[in-house]
Amino acid sequence: MTNPYLPKPYELVGIRKETAIDYTYTIDYQGPVTGGQFMEVSIPGVGEAPISISDFDGSTIDMTIRKVGRLTDKIFEMEPGDSLFLRGPYGNGFQLDNFKGRDLVVIAGGTGLAPVKKTIQHYMENLDQVKSLEVLLGFKSPSDILFTDDILRWEEKAKVILSVDNPVEGWDGHTGLVTTHVTKLDLSNVKEKTAIVVGPPIMMKFMTLELLKNGFLEENIWVSFERKMSCGIGKCGHCKIDETYVCLEGPVFNYTKAKNLLD
Repeated sequence: MTNPYLPKPYELVGIRKETAIDYTYTIDYQGPVTGGQFMEVSIPGVGEAPISISDFDGSTIDMTIRKVGRLTDKIFEMEPGDSLFLRGPYGNGFQLDNFKGRDLVVIAGGTGLAPVKKTIQHYMENLDQVKSLEVLLGFKSPSDILFTDDILRWEEKAKVILSVDNPVEGWDGHTGLVTTHVTKLDLSNVKEKTAIVVGPPIMMKFMTLELLKNGFLEENIWVSFERKMSCGIGKCGHCKIDETYVCLEGPVFNYTKAKNLLD
C-alpha cells in the first residue's frame, strides 16, 4: 500500500535570487503540472511546507520560496546538486479553458504572483487565445518586486500596471494599494471581463469587492487560496472552511463559491 505522505527526493538544479528573502529554486522534475498547483516540500528531520509552483517546462519546475522559518532557512542553505523532497503536485490549478477567448485581467499581490505566473506567461505567449490581456500587480516596495525580468517582457506584449505601496526615491511607477488601480483597467466591456485574483487574504477580499463595485460579474472572478494548504490530501483539516477542503476542491475557486470562503 502506497503511503501518500511519503515524499521523493528531486535534484535542485538552479537557484535564482528574486529579492533579499525570495529565491526561485529550479528542480529536476518530469511530470504533469498545471499552473496554480502546489508541492509539499520537505527536508527530513526539519519539516514540510506547501509551496506553489511558479513555472514548469516538462523537465523542471520552479518554486519561489520566501525565507520565513526553520524549513525555508535550511532550503536557503542548499546548493545545486542537493536534493529537496517533494510530494504532489496537488490542487486543481488554473484551468486554461476557463479563460480562453475572454477579456482576461490577472491581478496579483506580493508573493501571490508566484502561483499565477505560469498562467500569465502562457497567455503572453499565446495572445491569440484571449480577446485581451491586462495584468495588475502590487508589491510593498520596489525591493519586493518578484520576477522583474518577466514583468519587463510582459510590458512589451500587453498592458501591465505595476504599483508599490511604499515608493522610494527614484521610483517613477504607480504607487498605492493595488485595489486603487482597478479604474485604470479597460472597463468598457466590464461584464464580459474575466478576472483572476491571487494574493494575501485581505487583498483578495477587498480586490474582489472593488471588482464587483466596478461591474465585474461574480461568475467571472476566480481566486486562489494558496495560503490555506497544509497536508495537501484532505486529511489534516487545516484547510477546511465549513465543509470545503481547499486542498482537494481548490485552491482555485470561482467567486460564486469563494465568496463564502474568504476570511
